[in-house]
Amino acid sequence: MTGGPAAAGDALQVTSARVPASDQIGIDLPLVMTIRNDAAEADALLRVRCPFANFAVKHTVDRGEGAPAMREIKSIPIPESKTTELKHDGYHVMLLQTRQKLVDGETFTCAVVFQKAGTKEAEVQVSRTP
Repeated sequence: MTGGPAAAGDALQVTSARVPASDQIGIDLPLVMTIRNDAAEADALLRVRCPFANFAVKHTVDRGEGAPAMREIKSIPIPESKTTELKHDGYHVMLLQTRQKLVDGETFTCAVVFQKAGTKEAEVQVSRTP
């Protein structure tokens, strides 16, 4: 099928998802990723479910007065026709209470849930480099 705008579900792609390697269990780790939204309307990341963590929360980093501070938010805005990078010093997802050690080179499939595009399966790479 060619031509015409992509369907809402196909217009949104999650790539380069990664989490730092760790030999500890029960810790909190940042999940970073790239989200490309080719849809004609904005979307929002609502939640993430990964098999190796008990919880996931969305954060933004506030740069008000003093040191930057993480703040939990209800959803992460994903503007239309743009690529959004989730990274440590901006919007990102914190995976809480890891259930296992994360070895460099492993991959996991996580479910990333969007308001409009629905649930996307994302391959998450465990990486030594941040």
